[in-house]
Amino acid sequence: MWTDNPLVRDAGAAVLTGVAAAVVPASGRRSPTARCWTRKLVHITVGLVYFLMWPLFSSDDVYAPFLAPLIIVINIIKVTVIGLGVVKDEGVVNSMTRHGDYRELLKGPLYYACAITLTTIVFWRTSPISIAVICNLCAGDGVADIAGRRFGHVKLPHNPEKSYAGSIAMFLGGFIASVLYMCYFNIFGFVDKSWTMVAAFGVISLAAAVVESLPISTRLDDNLTVPLASVVVGALVFYSIGATNRLCCVSNEDGSSISTILEMVFAGSSRSQQVAAA
Repeated sequence: MWTDNPLVRDAGAAVLTGVAAAVVPASGRRSPTARCWTRKLVHITVGLVYFLMWPLFSSDDVYAPFLAPLIIVINIIKVTVIGLGVVKDEGVVNSMTRHGDYRELLKGPLYYACAITLTTIVFWRTSPISIAVICNLCAGDGVADIAGRRFGHVKLPHNPEKSYAGSIAMFLGGFIASVLYMCYFNIFGFVDKSWTMVAAFGVISLAAAVVESLPISTRLDDNLTVPLASVVVGALVFYSIGATNRLCCVSNEDGSSISTILEMVFAGSSRSQQVAAA
């Protein structure tokens, strides 16, 4: 490895992740007339490319889950200031909004970025929940919109804004991506690979597709409801199959855990108090 310092390595990995994740939005700005396809291209690929970079981070650095989403946090700030009208950027608006209104950035795009950031920090790479959330949000929801626009002639009875084609594509996209990333992360020893896990991802993707089809997802935003459904159903499903030691990075076997960071912070505070008292 190019450095033995895990913090330096992870800082470098964060930079590489940022460069990789920034390629798609940058290319999308060149085609404002194809806003719909550009927006979905960004939606699908940014999260999945970002997800691919996780193995670059070291396993013995407790700050890795916080360094990994650095580019996403920067995007949260950028989306917020543009969405509030403080800064103007037509390229970002064209590549991330449905109707070209900068205020849309404060809804779906902001929920999307926040969901990926929180998933990274809370679940990290050793939890299968992170796979379920990001794959259903990026691949599933992204493919659903594309399929719904092209083949969604038959609408759902409980939500005329959604179609059978979109919901089926949502399930298949999220499920297939989840299985592929399970195999990918298993190569590095992050998650288990088994038919039981495949079935679990199937249940979660089905639940996410059902939630995405509901009117509440239309009223709120599926970038908000799909991650929430994936987390809740994922926790229940993985708990039921005995994957309790890897539900989040607080309880994982990787060295990078939130509990470790908290212990370090409190230990430092205690030492400071002892020195002050002396």
